[in-house]
Amino acid sequence: MQRYRLPIIRSLGLLTLLLLTIATPSLGQQIDVQAPSSVYEGDNFTIRFSVNAKVKDFRGPSLDGFAVVSGPHQSQSSSISIINGQASSSVNNTFTYNLQARTEGNYTIGVARCTVDGNVIESRPISIRVEKLSQQMQQQRQQAQQQRQAYDPWAQQPQPATQIDEKSLFARASVSNSHPYQGEQVIVTYKIYTQLPISQFGIDKLPGNRGFWAEDLSSGQQVKQYEETVDGRQYQVAEIRRGALFAQQSGQLSIEPLDLNVLVMVQRQRQRTGSIWDLFDDPFFNPRQAVERPLSTNRINMQVKSLPQAPEGYSGAVGHFEVQGSLSSGQVKANEAITYRITVSGSGNLMLIDAPQPQFPTAFEVYDPQITDNLKRSDNGISGSRTYEWILIPRTKGDYTIPAFNFIYFDPTTGQYTTRQVAEQQIAVAKGDASSPSYATGKDDVRLLAEDINYIRPTTKLTPKGANEHVGWGFWTTVAAIICLTAAALVWGKKHRAAMQDTAGLRRRRATRMAQKRLKKAAAHLGSGDTALFYEEIYRAIWGCLADKYSIPLSQLNRDTVSLKLGEKQVPNDQQQHIMQVLQDVDIARFAPGDPATLQQGIYDEALNMIASL
Repeated sequence: MQRYRLPIIRSLGLLTLLLLTIATPSLGQQIDVQAPSSVYEGDNFTIRFSVNAKVKDFRGPSLDGFAVVSGPHQSQSSSISIINGQASSSVNNTFTYNLQARTEGNYTIGVARCTVDGNVIESRPISIRVEKLSQQMQQQRQQAQQQRQAYDPWAQQPQPATQIDEKSLFARASVSNSHPYQGEQVIVTYKIYTQLPISQFGIDKLPGNRGFWAEDLSSGQQVKQYEETVDGRQYQVAEIRRGALFAQQSGQLSIEPLDLNVLVMVQRQRQRTGSIWDLFDDPFFNPRQAVERPLSTNRINMQVKSLPQAPEGYSGAVGHFEVQGSLSSGQVKANEAITYRITVSGSGNLMLIDAPQPQFPTAFEVYDPQITDNLKRSDNGISGSRTYEWILIPRTKGDYTIPAFNFIYFDPTTGQYTTRQVAEQQIAVAKGDASSPSYATGKDDVRLLAEDINYIRPTTKLTPKGANEHVGWGFWTTVAAIICLTAAALVWGKKHRAAMQDTAGLRRRRATRMAQKRLKKAAAHLGSGDTALFYEEIYRAIWGCLADKYSIPLSQLNRDTVSLKLGEKQVPNDQQQHIMQVLQDVDIARFAPGDPATLQQGIYDEALNMIASL
């Protein structure tokens, strides 16, 4: 029994280490919360949410049971350290709320959310106990307040409630177009109009825009301030939020109000006491006080017009667009990949456009398009470009044409559909390598097939009946051999058909062979000075081997996909690190200083070792 104790302890230790390793990344990806565990009725307190990373789209928690005095206030700090020549930086974002406890009880601060590196992270909910003030503590606070008032003549009498005229402070929402077409871009702006100084504001609830696709245009920008005249009165205007809306349906739609809290600095009013201190009831001597004022914008009703009957091939684009098409190469060998690219640029609902449907030759293997967005958000809305890339693999030699393609969009300024044409593309496909796989049959293959299959020539000699009545051991040996060979052929044929149907297995089996052939081509360019051809063959060898070995579609072939596949295939960690390091070294080597011949030899050796280890 004693001899099994050490392996068990080691197993438990390894299991604990594995759990800690799995849990460690998640610990860094959360929102830290700082808040008191208990407060008293009427107390003001602070709660902070901190994230050690760049933050997007912070959404505060539910604060039921507490009054929001102010917030959220965002602050950001960054630091850079250099150790042994290696520079590292860190960013910390903090969101602060100032709250006031209302009534006794147990309350829960809900979950706050934000986006970090494309992933949504959350804070943990926390509980806060609001305790009732005892009679003794109330008396102590009253005594302390009286002592402070003895030295503050302006606080001798209770302050009357300050009234704020509704025409002196209000919030308003406006849209660039209240009768848009479905899918047309509409700019909505939220403003605060004030004739009083404002110390700060906080948005309590963002409007729910049901029926719209919404994009924030004011993220990361400072609040714009300017003057504006409304009904003959001059106001200071703070533009607190701007967004782009795209109606997803026609008919009557509404933009709900935006709720916010504003801290207004107003002159503190005193009640006259008949004392000498009444002489100082003047704005010069009387300080201002902050008064919290809740505001809501107006609801906006919009009548969205439906689009006219769409022509065939319409992909849902609404706005003003241009389109361009291109091909990575017009000459290629069979079974080698090329890229066909369509780029749509302009302003409008770029993120909602469906992928175009160009017609490709039937002899081409076509992968689903990869979509790349380059969008810009400004006060005028969404603009930029969206690019669609198809990976094409021609399987037989010949001259092919990708026909001209019509891109159709709806122009809301004219109320009509507009067509932009992408020119046709010519592709000359040369015969590929003999070892390359082919999924189609060309003319050469048909000719070889005809030469390979001929008529059966009868060679059996007929003998008269009864000429050979005796059947010897040779006959039965031949029959047994035929039966065995037939059975073996059936088994081999079944396995062969299964292997041929296993396309993933075929790709894995030929992966190393194809990579080694490409490495031989790369070796031919070593020291020749033709750096571009050398790295092109290295790229084809490495990425082609990874794609075939781990069944990764060419349209999804990138470092993230490779890393994910290596993890799914349970490739050892050291081998994973070696593969990813080689990919990085190849990218860096093309632009690295130094002797090109030495760099190429090092990259060639790394690629050879990596492919051999797969």
